Amino acid sequence: MRGEWVDRPAPHTLGHAHPTPPQPPTQPKFTTFESLTSDDLIARYKIGVEHFDPRTLHLSDEQLDMAWLASAGVGRWPVRVLLGHLADAELAFVLRMRQAVAEENPTFAVWDENAFIESGLYHGPGHPIGAFIAAIYTLRKWTGEWLGTLTAAQLARKALHPVRGEQTTRIVLNYAAWHLEHHAWYLNAKVARIHRGTPLESGATVPSARAC
Repeated sequence: MRGEWVDRPAPHTLGHAHPTPPQPPTQPKFTTFESLTSDDLIARYKIGVEHFDPRTLHLSDEQLDMAWLASAGVGRWPVRVLLGHLADAELAFVLRMRQAVAEENPTFAVWDENAFIESGLYHGPGHPIGAFIAAIYTLRKWTGEWLGTLTAAQLARKALHPVRGEQTTRIVLNYAAWHLEHHAWYLNAKVARIHRGTPLESGATVPSARAC
């Protein structure tokens, strides 16, 4: 099942030359990705940064680093934190898929997303969002092509997640595809609110609650 917003032609870069992606009315459901054929899932995975509202690149540092009131309904993470988290998540998902294919029953390492945020890895103008977006784009481009070469047996190879239990390459791919679209929904909702002038919470701290 592929919604209209992900079937549009995918631009190679973010910028003014491309239309603002429409915001879907609801967040993507994980079950949607589980129901896709492998070919359709890989095609959907290949749509990476094209999900992001191109106006993201033109936000000021103040806008990028603002946390949000819970009442805004768009998640409380600042835009810069959200994009940094997505870049690190892409690294983790790609490594897990390649481990599952290459190693015999590997055990995945888990990472604490809140520790990454609270350590300041994503905070402030010293962490430009262009680097985060470029990393996501490159990983999706490289990995998407590789995924297209895998056999059904390789997609079914198994690994162990210490928290979630047994996972296959395909299951990790489901998570990777869903995860980016899940957070892109929040990103685009934030950008839309900024352009409508919705007040932000100045000086707010990043919450420690797990987001994904």
